[in-house]
Amino acid sequence: MMKRRRFIKKSAQAAVVPAMTGLHFSSSFISQKENLKNNINHSVCRWCYSKMPMGQLIEGAKEIGVQSIELLDPSEWEEVLKSGLSCALSNGSTLGIPNGFNNPANHLELSKQYLKLIPLAAEKGIKQIICFSGNRNKLTDEQGLENCAAGLDRVVKLAAQYDIIITMELLNSIVDHKDYMCDHTAWGVKLVDKIGSPHFKLLYDIYHMQIMEGNVIANITEYKDYISHFHTGGVPGRNEIDHSQELNYPAIMEAIVKNGFEGFVAQEFIPTRNKPLDSLQDCVLICDV
Repeated sequence: MMKRRRFIKKSAQAAVVPAMTGLHFSSSFISQKENLKNNINHSVCRWCYSKMPMGQLIEGAKEIGVQSIELLDPSEWEEVLKSGLSCALSNGSTLGIPNGFNNPANHLELSKQYLKLIPLAAEKGIKQIICFSGNRNKLTDEQGLENCAAGLDRVVKLAAQYDIIITMELLNSIVDHKDYMCDHTAWGVKLVDKIGSPHFKLLYDIYHMQIMEGNVIANITEYKDYISHFHTGGVPGRNEIDHSQELNYPAIMEAIVKNGFEGFVAQEFIPTRNKPLDSLQDCVLICDV
């Protein structure tokens, strides 16, 4: 599977090619949004549908009952927000996943970008912005914690002024993002404690953490106060979250609801069907408990 950034880059390079066929709902599609239980706030990650025109994804999301399209650049905010959908989580730095806050050499540029982005996001009503630890590059856990806390200090303080949460994503360092530092929940929790602000929390990616540590329900319950956002994905392969993979998503979603979580759960699987919006609806229904 191509990494998120590489996937987006290749899709952009292919933009001169006509849009994929078969992106619309199947002729037998029946919207199920009236049957949603409204215990989960549903979102979808834009990059998984990067070959689909934004307008088509917006239309499909609204028909399915998805409330947000996320991981958007500022240039994409307006089209989504004008449609009545929200952006539950904005993209952050343009430096990419490997170049995060654990490297002091990145701090000046990261600070510059986030300090500019935070007021703009707040003006649009966007409540969360993603960030990354960066790759380990032989740093110890403690060095990484110290560097991240130092680099995030000004960013989180400004986020607090604008009532925005900076959320660091937990990613696997085995399959998709080799050498990434924030690859275990416990390390992320230590960083949240070190920063000590309600405006810095964790993005718990269920796909990534199943690969790294498993024990998903126990961990999201123990660390519920540290998590501000969730991503889904089938293991193995980051495909549809159905019977073909090893995670029991209804049970995980029930735990999320039981924990009192009021944020968003975003579908971040890569559709394998010819009609990806059908896949999106099915996976939203699996997660709607």
